[in-house]
Amino acid sequence: MITPQQALIYTMVMVSGADRDMTDAELKQIGRMVKSLPVFAAYKADQLPDTARECAVILHAKNGLAHCLDQVAKSLSPRLRETAYLLACEMSAIDGTVHAEEAGILRMLRRALHIDDLAAAALERATSARLAPDPAG
Repeated sequence: MITPQQALIYTMVMVSGADRDMTDAELKQIGRMVKSLPVFAAYKADQLPDTARECAVILHAKNGLAHCLDQVAKSLSPRLRETAYLLACEMSAIDGTVHAEEAGILRMLRRALHIDDLAAAALERATSARLAPDPAG
């Protein structure tokens, strides 16, 4: 079983790679989150490339997405499931557009983590508000 921190990283990698194109902005955002969020305090940031690679290997295997979602769900306490969904929302919105593939992963993640619709909508809205572009820019 993976650690809760690995599960959170798997969540971000799944969404980031959903469109088959992990951008530099997405990779940098994962790194920033791992280095700055309290939930990653006990996680060694230098393990991030290995954790991301492990997730990618699982995703490329037969039934990889289902297996990855199952590992994430089993590894996260109910308290961290909304955190995982919020991180997934941030990854999907980082480039300014939520692609259809990313929206599909978010739906599957909601089901796997048992995130109710109201909580999901609130987390999605919070992400949108937090990442709103500068109106002057």
